[in-house]
Amino acid sequence: MKINIILAGVGGQGILTIAAILDTAALKSNLNLKQSEVHGMSQRGGAVQSHVRISDTEIYSDLIPQGKADMIISVEPMELLRYLPYLKKDGFLITDSNPFNNIVDYPNLEALYNEIKSHKNHILIDAKKIAKDLGNSRATNIVLLGAASELIPISEENLTNAIKTLFERKGERIVTKNIDAFNKGKEIAKEQLTAKKV
Repeated sequence: MKINIILAGVGGQGILTIAAILDTAALKSNLNLKQSEVHGMSQRGGAVQSHVRISDTEIYSDLIPQGKADMIISVEPMELLRYLPYLKKDGFLITDSNPFNNIVDYPNLEALYNEIKSHKNHILIDAKKIAKDLGNSRATNIVLLGAASELIPISEENLTNAIKTLFERKGERIVTKNIDAFNKGKEIAKEQLTAKKV
């Protein structure tokens, strides 16, 4: 078993939280992992990306070569497209539909969506709204992790336990809200994937 995941977004969107959950769940599953990250400046909306490599055999590099990513999970649609050269031919794109308009010449949103939809394997969801409807607007990243979880070869139990571990110091209410966000993302992704098969 081997999976290469690129996480993308802008500073403050919780990219490194997704990475920490995946790392914790992988270790709990007795898997090998390597991770690298580039931090942007959250107060300026700088780009943040992380490479997460998980395998049941030894991993020699923490960087994913171009054309070898199994999936790109992004909390921002334009940031997703930045890393397309890394995606495998049959890889998955998973992103929130909401832009982070931090530049004056932000691309046309419809054109962005069309580019994402031109890839057969994509999950494009309004994760921000889902998180807000669940009463936890900061959990957009966890909704997206839930959406991706169907495609990640780590048990749901280990992923949800990793969420508990990471958020337990914030109290049970926050843990529950994040697990609700994870479950809702998983449910919506399952619906989208099923609809595409029909």
